[in-house]
Amino acid sequence: MVKVKLNRICIYPKDVQRITGKSEKSGSRLLKKIREQMGKKDHQFITTEEFANYTGIAQKLIEEYLAD
Repeated sequence: MVKVKLNRICIYPKDVQRITGKSEKSGSRLLKKIREQMGKKDHQFITTEEFANYTGIAQKLIEEYLAD
């Protein structure tokens, strides 16, 4: 049987910190800005695809950071 590895699809401030090198607080602010621009509510998540589209970072690169 082949095991399929599922990757996380949600981005958190700590992930933004690892990807950008900025502080976790900056990551929170960026995610809030993305939520506002996309018309999402505070409790809704940002996906890797949405983060990639907003930042211009390739989704594949983002998923590599989330893999470990």
